[in-house]
Amino acid sequence: MFTAKILLLGSGELGKEFVISAKRYGCHVVACDSYANAPAMQVSDEVEVFSMLDADALRRAIEKHRPDFIVPEIEAIRTEVLQEFEDKGFTVVPSARAASLTMNRDRIRELAATELGLRTSKYRYAESLEEVRAGVQHTGLPCVIKPVMSSSGKGQSTVRTPDQLEEAWSYAVANMRGDRRKVIVEEFIAFEYEITLLTIRSREGVSFCEPIGHRQERGDYQESWQPTPMTEKLLNDARDMARKVVDNLGGYGIFGVEFFVTRDEVIFSELSPRPHDTGLVTLLSQNLSEFDLHARAILGLPIPPVHLRSPTASAVILADREAERFSILGLREALELGMTDAEVEVRLFGKPTTRRYRRMGVALASGETVEKARERALQAAARVRIDYED
Repeated sequence: MFTAKILLLGSGELGKEFVISAKRYGCHVVACDSYANAPAMQVSDEVEVFSMLDADALRRAIEKHRPDFIVPEIEAIRTEVLQEFEDKGFTVVPSARAASLTMNRDRIRELAATELGLRTSKYRYAESLEEVRAGVQHTGLPCVIKPVMSSSGKGQSTVRTPDQLEEAWSYAVANMRGDRRKVIVEEFIAFEYEITLLTIRSREGVSFCEPIGHRQERGDYQESWQPTPMTEKLLNDARDMARKVVDNLGGYGIFGVEFFVTRDEVIFSELSPRPHDTGLVTLLSQNLSEFDLHARAILGLPIPPVHLRSPTASAVILADREAERFSILGLREALELGMTDAEVEVRLFGKPTTRRYRRMGVALASGETVEKARERALQAAARVRIDYED
């Protein structure tokens, strides 16, 4: 008999790793997504195929399976349905309110900046190109324009001159998720680096993983590494801000809290109430991965001290075109890089189709230093290649 039934809403690569962790603790998982054979479906007990934005389909799935835990893995969900079932006594992870607030960047930004008084960049919202132009009068140039709801940085661009605004607006609208034609115009922060602070909220309180540095392109993560050296003051500032936000949101689970870091301050950026893509590095770097920690926190299991095993980095493996028939080659060559004193791993996500810039896997590597780990992870990722048959 299983320990708990989980309805997973969204079944991408993060969901897949979470299912693996949850299955180790005896859970029965029903994986849901808008397309068949999504990564998490390949390791789950049952599957449901429907759009998370279809309120009636979502209600039917919850009523059919009556899970102990409803666990969102994506942002684009009819969160009013989650609230409806939470009011009936179902447990939404971390809470229906958290899912609603973080589904849209404007809501979580208002919570952080207005209600909690955290340091954020200057920002304005816009629902038309004219409002984008007005927003720039507040933020100045350069600025960042991105949809209030998207995933993995889709639709995000940096604007440096006024003549780029129309293109940025069109790009954001074309890549937004859900049904809200709205963007955030945000001050460009000349940060020294940016981090994800994985924050665990459990019955035992709030705890943290070592900060994760990352590099983005097109608004999407390309590399991440752990740890990222920070002064004690800046790290404590980040932890204090993260604690305030997750305590306000409530519930149990892991939160990926993103910050910009300048020479002398930490600036709140975004938050995901679930495992974070940059946290894929924890599959190799820590004694417990972010997915193990999420499962433990949800199930009410003890959270031991989290420690870093060694400096570790991740590098993504991307497709460069659309295809339905393809093979992934070079796995042996990539793993041969770990035959010395370093560890190298590759995780292939099992996505059934490719498209340009779609994340198909990730290479992980340890090293004596973060720099050596990053170099080795990039080398491993470069050795994995996609052979297109179409």
